[in-house]
Amino acid sequence: MERIGFGGGCHWCTEAVFASLRGVTQVEQGFIRADAPDDDFSEAVVLTFDPEKISLGALIEIHLRTHSSTSNHAMRQKYRSAIYVMDEAQAEGSRRTFTEVGTGFDAPLVTRILPFRAFKASEERFQRYGEKNAGGPFCTAYIDPKLALLRKEFGRFLRPVSELP
Repeated sequence: MERIGFGGGCHWCTEAVFASLRGVTQVEQGFIRADAPDDDFSEAVVLTFDPEKISLGALIEIHLRTHSSTSNHAMRQKYRSAIYVMDEAQAEGSRRTFTEVGTGFDAPLVTRILPFRAFKASEERFQRYGEKNAGGPFCTAYIDPKLALLRKEFGRFLRPVSELP
């Protein structure tokens, strides 16, 4: 099993996307910090995954495609677009994936590869937000379109329906 962090948009959305994937055994929703100047906490998730069931490259490409990875908008401090790596092997794999898939975007990626330094979980009431609030306005507007894209473009990586939360 391996662990890696992802940040990009609202961690409610990011959590819902990764919780849908086979090979992902745990999604911890909260806030991650890296080294200065990125040492402030930003919304993110930490995944535990089985690389025999889903590759690091697949996780990274899914992350890049399911958030605004080319938009350097004003909220990037709170919603840092990042891959938080646990070691140099993950950093190298992340750089390799960027090279392979990065040219398939309409604009340059703003997502950065950063060292994982600390994590703090969201309050319990926000954990599994998409699952707890399915059909609600936020989920309908933001989470459901990401899950629809996931089903359309990455269906081969989805958990069987019987295993979904």
